Amino acid sequence: MRAHSLTTLAAGKKTISASAIEAFAAQLQGSLLDETDAAYDDARAIWNGMVDRRPGLIIRCAVAADVVSAVRFARDNGLLVSVRGGGHGIAGNAVCDGGLMIDLSSMKSVRVDAASQRAWVEPGAILADVDKETQAFGLAVPTGINSTTGIAGLTLGGGFGWITRKFGLTVDNLLSVEVVTADGELRRASQSENPDLFWALRGGGGNFGVVTSFEFRLHKLGPEVLAGLVVHPFDDAETVLKEYRQALEVAPDELTCWVVMRQAPPLPFLPAEWHGKEVLVLAMCYCGDIAEGQKATARLRSIGKPIADVVGPAPFAAWQQAFDPLLTPGARNYWKSHDFTELSDATIRILVGAVRRLPGPECEIFIGHVGGAAGRVAADATAFPQRSSHFVMNVHARWREQGMDQACIGWARALFDAARPYSAGTAYINFMPADEMDRVQAAYGGSYHRLAELKRRYDPTNLFRMNQNVKPTASSQAA
Repeated sequence: MRAHSLTTLAAGKKTISASAIEAFAAQLQGSLLDETDAAYDDARAIWNGMVDRRPGLIIRCAVAADVVSAVRFARDNGLLVSVRGGGHGIAGNAVCDGGLMIDLSSMKSVRVDAASQRAWVEPGAILADVDKETQAFGLAVPTGINSTTGIAGLTLGGGFGWITRKFGLTVDNLLSVEVVTADGELRRASQSENPDLFWALRGGGGNFGVVTSFEFRLHKLGPEVLAGLVVHPFDDAETVLKEYRQALEVAPDELTCWVVMRQAPPLPFLPAEWHGKEVLVLAMCYCGDIAEGQKATARLRSIGKPIADVVGPAPFAAWQQAFDPLLTPGARNYWKSHDFTELSDATIRILVGAVRRLPGPECEIFIGHVGGAAGRVAADATAFPQRSSHFVMNVHARWREQGMDQACIGWARALFDAARPYSAGTAYINFMPADEMDRVQAAYGGSYHRLAELKRRYDPTNLFRMNQNVKPTASSQAA
């Protein structure tokens, strides 16, 4: 390894010698990479193709002790730190320029105890890994909707998906963690051990350390659920959305229905003449008895005159992967997001108008319906604050060519600005792009000041700042 490649790592404070790096590497059970290694480019590549950063060193951790060593090495040498779990975060915070990237993607173990309905999950696991093991026992933990998402980032930001209305957010089902804090110590956090840290980790993102193990409560589910898509012509979008809104007012917790608006991909159940045309899709999942699900989904499925209705019994693990083909890694992606307490007529008009101006065939808007069990948790029970928001909008600009950057990003920002007056003011931090750091305090709402004080206690120098950053309270920064 070449010593001169490490000069930029220390951010001007000092140069790290080759012998010091070799001594550090000798402590690791995993591996250490720099730009001279063949595996370096693959290790720094993440889901969002817009992110092209070059860490000075990449530590591919194999065990928790590697994480401890990496955090201490970064702290002692004044290095910028980024942490990669699944590498799916839209902001690209998994990768830093010139600093130390702690790569957890090799730590993928998932262990299930069916008797106690518990699972212990390492931070490199993706949702597909979790579903595979838990569904083998007819159990599940609420997670997201794209199976290639990492469990770590999703959980630390809150986590919601198809079964959240029945079983709560991912963080509502988190029982304990093992986490390496900024002082290089491995701590356990739960309701009874370091409860303040546990509160912060349930929604506070990567601000408080590197989690090396998650313990989740599991729920009986599957292996089949009632799930699928109802596809409508976009000319009917405004009417469909208003009837959708009404139908959800009486929806049971077992039923979740999200809206996707985009150009239709060439799905086999859609007539060819609809491929590439704007459509509105109702994507629904009922996580209970199939016959009861047929009754519960009837009102939503009776709306309008759909092009196709492919709702039926399906393996839950397969439904969790249904949107994966539209979210493959490597494309350029930019998101903007709002929470809404209601889907107002004005909001619907804005959304419909924006879809008529889609800048590319992969750009889309989705509306996630939450509430239910997640909405009945007290706002101050976890750091995740938006318990009264029943709808989450994600404006997903996605494209392939760099020359489309301005058009696609501009479209997402324009829709975001137009919808702002009707939003709740909070936001789901996992949907926030890198240019929204000035929005972090508003996104956390009433949780922010407590988070900032806990940041002062656990990370006073802001070592973990490659995230939707909560800055330590001013008193610690001055000190």
